[in-house]
Amino acid sequence: MRPEIVIVGGGLAGSEAAWQAANRGMKVILYEMRPKESTPAHKTGYLAELVCSNSLGSNDPCSAPGILKEEMRMLNSLILQAAEHAKVPAGSALAVDRECFAREITAALEGHGNIRILREEVDEIPSDAFSIIATGPLTSEKLANTLRTLTQSKNLAFYDAISPIIDAESINMETVFRASRYGKGGEDYLNCPMDEPTYHAFYEALLTAEKVQAKDFEQIPYFEGCLPIEVMAERGRQTLLFGPLKPVGLPDPRTGILPYAVVQLRAENRHGSCYNIVGFQTKLTYPEQRRVFRMIPGLEQAEFLRYGSVHRNTFVNAPAVLKDTLQLKAREKIFLAGQLVGVEGYVESAAMGGLAGINAARGLQGLPLVVPPPTTAHGALITYLTTSDPRHFQPINTNFGLFPPLPYRLRDRQQKRQAIRQRALQEFQVWKTQFALF
Repeated sequence: MRPEIVIVGGGLAGSEAAWQAANRGMKVILYEMRPKESTPAHKTGYLAELVCSNSLGSNDPCSAPGILKEEMRMLNSLILQAAEHAKVPAGSALAVDRECFAREITAALEGHGNIRILREEVDEIPSDAFSIIATGPLTSEKLANTLRTLTQSKNLAFYDAISPIIDAESINMETVFRASRYGKGGEDYLNCPMDEPTYHAFYEALLTAEKVQAKDFEQIPYFEGCLPIEVMAERGRQTLLFGPLKPVGLPDPRTGILPYAVVQLRAENRHGSCYNIVGFQTKLTYPEQRRVFRMIPGLEQAEFLRYGSVHRNTFVNAPAVLKDTLQLKAREKIFLAGQLVGVEGYVESAAMGGLAGINAARGLQGLPLVVPPPTTAHGALITYLTTSDPRHFQPINTNFGLFPPLPYRLRDRQQKRQAIRQRALQEFQVWKTQFALF
């Protein structure tokens, strides 16, 4: 076994992984193919270059992203240190000067005595080293093929189609009804019934809503199995009635009448705290998703925990192939990090990189690997990644729907979120102290 950790990919996840492993005394070889080999999205050769937005999400301490950031600060995150030095005014969001941010991270890693950076492309994952693969959504085809073989997957998702997720508490339960189609599977779904006028109004709004325009490197070859809801609608007024809104087999048990159309919601976690709008992958802008999807009966006051999207990505089916330590089940000396594991967002990617770096370092030292408590933001993400139904797995960002319920009920939303934050940070500190993660 080689005496160093090999990390492939110098984005936010790979950079954070290198930092965490090196700060634990490990020698690290960090491979980044840029600027020798570029991508359609990157402009510089800096490590941790932001390619889509200069925002690292909400910095509100009582938001789910804010809790994740605070936990990362407790682990001395390089990404958040650089963000603080490079931040620009952006209200409650943590936005940064992109070049300053990437330049600072690059300088910190280049100047670390335990890190060697090699500007080379990697096609094969070494078999004689603890390795972390953190190549992100633009993973090269050669390396993706290697991952397919390692995970025994038919393919990796290069264009993920994501449906919105709704906070269960914001659903009008007096409007929806519980049932599975033809009564098969019990009452697993929440069903939002539409009469004919409601459907036609919804259809017209869907056709005229503003859409996100794909970047040049994201020209999307849509697959029939994951068409955006608005693309299906463009094929004709009746198309949705034979697709995700088909009412067949779903009579309303309160009336015995078959609705004109039905939108189904599927529980996204074992707690039933959030629901996925089935089949509603979409390219609508976020404001338009709020406007149009709140026309669905029962979702008039819907709070969106994740918006729908269809964009270029590369990720594994984490529940099927990944351990909660971020190791591959088939090859335990290989860790995955960043968007490859199925998280959305810069900070989420960096957080998974940090955990992979910590665990790879502990593995090389012969120490037990660690998993944060599920009540923490890190742990809630890990729980989602490794316990979701692999048949429906899709990437996600951190949100309150992932946290386990409190052991007591609070009606005031702000008090509830404050209590979740307090519990998360307290238990993260206990976990950090228990395993001496300083």
